[in-house]
Amino acid sequence: MNHQEKPPEGNLTKPMEFVLLDFADVPHLQWFLFGLFLIIYIMILVGNGTVFLIMKLDPAHQTPMYVSLGNFSFLEMCYMSVILPRMLTNLWTQRRRISLVACAARMCFFLMPGATECFFLAVMAYDHYVAICHPLHYPLVMNHKVCVQLVAGSWMGGVPVQIGQTFQTFSLSSCGSNLINHFFCDIPPVIKLACGNTTVNEMMVYTVAVLFVAVPFLLILVSYGKIISTILKLSSATGRTKAFFTCSSHLVMVTPFFGSATIIYLRPKSQDSGGTNKVLSLFYTISTPLFNPTIYSLRNKNFIKALKKLYVNKLLHL
Repeated sequence: MNHQEKPPEGNLTKPMEFVLLDFADVPHLQWFLFGLFLIIYIMILVGNGTVFLIMKLDPAHQTPMYVSLGNFSFLEMCYMSVILPRMLTNLWTQRRRISLVACAARMCFFLMPGATECFFLAVMAYDHYVAICHPLHYPLVMNHKVCVQLVAGSWMGGVPVQIGQTFQTFSLSSCGSNLINHFFCDIPPVIKLACGNTTVNEMMVYTVAVLFVAVPFLLILVSYGKIISTILKLSSATGRTKAFFTCSSHLVMVTPFFGSATIIYLRPKSQDSGGTNKVLSLFYTISTPLFNPTIYSLRNKNFIKALKKLYVNKLLHL
């Protein structure tokens, strides 16, 4: 896409609507992408919805670990419902216009669960650390009260910061262009439309990214460093294999999420690329919600038993 020269600051405007370019550069793939993302969205809703339902209805799954998983699955459904329905609508109708208010609201409701997800992944790593490194103390350390506090803190921790960041981003004036080279209203492409000095906004993005992405990721690495150290000391080969299997599942989901988010929000502006950002955004927005049910629940024997029990009870009441 050719970028127009920025007009002098006297011509600054605040557009009342934007145009999301999403995948307009590949018009021959519009229907394929619509079908692909529709299938992905249905899989996310069904998979995470099933996990959430089991965690709520089965008394055996009211332990702290499963409470966290249930909240995480609910978060994933909320997270993707901010992005995918709008993306599907744009691909179906080819009408890509979005009002300033709607764009700001979607950005805010995307950033808040995004920050929550970072915290939740760190909480899960801590849960694994306590379960593997201090199994005898697990019921005491991860009791119901602590679990509720961690879940509530994860949900509420990023709300005021992300509201402030959204307000700061949309307080900027545009150079006349209202074309957002992305499939949703994310911070980097919106700031890219601004005129004048955006240093404060960019520093805010970096600071928030460090607090909500880099710090949780560092805590996860520390947790798994201690976990691996403990696993290597186990005398049982079966125990080592089982522990490594559990930890690797979490790392499979953590790596693309934090890796792509780090590149997008901590990369220097001079290296910014709209096409690259869209691909990386697909990784960190879709991969975790899509694979969460399989990695955390559908390979769990207790969960499978609860799912079969719920299915049988449903059939008996038909």
